[in-house]
Amino acid sequence: MAVLAILVAASFLAAATAASPVPAIYVLGDSLADVGNNNHLPTILRADFPHNGIDYPGKKATGRFSNGKNSVDFLADNLGLASPPPYLALSSSSANYVNGVNFASGGAGVSNDTNKGQCIVFDKQIDYFSSVSASLAQSLGQAQASAHLSKSLFAITIGSNDIIHYARSASSAAGDSLSPQPFVDALIQTLTAQLQRLYDLGARKLVFLGTGPVGCCPSLRELSATKNCSAVANDASVRYNNAAASLLSGMAARHSDMRYALFDSSAALLQFINQPAKYGFAEAKAACCGLGDMNAKIGCTPLSFYCSNRTSHIFWDFYHPTETTARMLTSTAFDGSAPLIFPINIRQLSAL
Repeated sequence: MAVLAILVAASFLAAATAASPVPAIYVLGDSLADVGNNNHLPTILRADFPHNGIDYPGKKATGRFSNGKNSVDFLADNLGLASPPPYLALSSSSANYVNGVNFASGGAGVSNDTNKGQCIVFDKQIDYFSSVSASLAQSLGQAQASAHLSKSLFAITIGSNDIIHYARSASSAAGDSLSPQPFVDALIQTLTAQLQRLYDLGARKLVFLGTGPVGCCPSLRELSATKNCSAVANDASVRYNNAAASLLSGMAARHSDMRYALFDSSAALLQFINQPAKYGFAEAKAACCGLGDMNAKIGCTPLSFYCSNRTSHIFWDFYHPTETTARMLTSTAFDGSAPLIFPINIRQLSAL
């Protein structure tokens, strides 16, 4: 049976390698990348109910925090691969990890304290990948498993939930004395150890999707009487993305076999928000699905209202982008250029 398992895994690996320069995608992060892990948790942070998925094939609510596909789905589409399945939906006895796995969990942050008990925290996601890496080594042999992982893409989107929590705390504090820099420094210190651990486990091609202008999501606009973007949150996002860029640059300098592409989600999405009509949007502030002012008081539930034309909205619910927004952002990350995606784009990273 052990020999048969090795032969089956090797055949899957050969087929994947023949079809694409990237044999698999391994995904870690938050709700922007979750494809159903939270469905398997006792958490309120779920999206496995209508009206989520209204534009997904079969109009199915899969656990994606979207009206349709998310950025990971479009990344896989661009690479000619199937979107990696949620880790918690796989049976360890029959899982085919060579085709990629998605560990992302809605609510996760860089800090394990962010939404603790409601999600798979980022460090736990890395623990799960460690188990997958060990399983690959057992089924393929260490040398072939290492080669497979070195060619695979590791897509990471993390940090938004930490910043949202920080901004909400700052808005409820007296005065404007809270500085974001110590907060960001602490996040980056934690992130440094986390990304190094991924490298140690075999990750060599990293796609890091920086945090967007989270202060402009409908939920944080609601903190302002004028419904403006939260300057505190957006400032923290810029600082975080800049620090992440320095972190990845330093890692690549230390590890000659590591390559990365960093997407400045904040700058890219702000283009849509600041000039919506130019990019085909009619609504840049309000959520498509929700309840209350700007559909931002309550999230997207079966009782919520939703817009008839989802392609006209930047935001699906009070935190997450629509399928259209996700597709456009992923397209920029895949084939775009600096300063939005650097030092190379995802297509170039994939070809290495």
